[in-house]
Amino acid sequence: MASVSSCINALRDRGQCALIPFITAGDPSLEVTAKALQILDRNGADLIELGIPYSDPLADGPVIQAAATRALQQGTRLEYVLEMLKSIHPTLKSPIILFTYYNPILNRGIESFMQQIADVGARGLVVPDLPLEEVEAVLHAAKDSGIEVTLLVAPTTPKERIEAIATHSQGFIYLVSVTGVTGIRSKLENRVQDLLSELHSVTDKPIGVGFGISQPGQAKQVMEWGADAVIVGSAFVKRLAEGTPDHGLQAIETFCRSLKAAITE
Repeated sequence: MASVSSCINALRDRGQCALIPFITAGDPSLEVTAKALQILDRNGADLIELGIPYSDPLADGPVIQAAATRALQQGTRLEYVLEMLKSIHPTLKSPIILFTYYNPILNRGIESFMQQIADVGARGLVVPDLPLEEVEAVLHAAKDSGIEVTLLVAPTTPKERIEAIATHSQGFIYLVSVTGVTGIRSKLENRVQDLLSELHSVTDKPIGVGFGISQPGQAKQVMEWGADAVIVGSAFVKRLAEGTPDHGLQAIETFCRSLKAAITE
């Protein structure tokens, strides 16, 4: 399995944009999560972001919050997610990026956490509540374990801080397309195009755009604005949760294909 940065850079070198679906581990079950990872991997995903359910997901909107709540209520815990990932990752070609809040990392110990997720096949990490001022210890431990930590830039981030985040971010830079939490939006803010230009002017690292992308047309628009990757979360989580597990798996397969087609036309 390739690293996050090598995967996105290889696509960028070919003039292509990466597709990064997001799903919540354990919703509706870890068995379905494993099947979903394989389906996404076979149907257009270049990388996959896997959310660790958390009791207080401040950066997430109602769809992903509800998914995390359902997963926790069914007994999903970090150790079970890691066991599932260990068993499934040899069958995947798409690098796995874990999305987790900072508290579980601190509880396990930064170095221990990084080694544990590396041992089960994770290649990247996104920690939405990790402040830039505390990032050095995390980056150091991650590098020692072969994990790339991707940092987030918001529409409200000042230019000086954008430059600092771009310097420290690994894998790619995660540009949040909206002011607020994750969720399905009918349109994207035009500010995203300006932010992409601003980021490209200060770094040559790949830039992924997420939060709010829910339709193939939006994915294509973000790509045309200059994104190197598009990240789609709530729209996948919503489809996977609707109806029976088989219905949900079929729905994300169709949706993933449609998104990939939109950014490869």
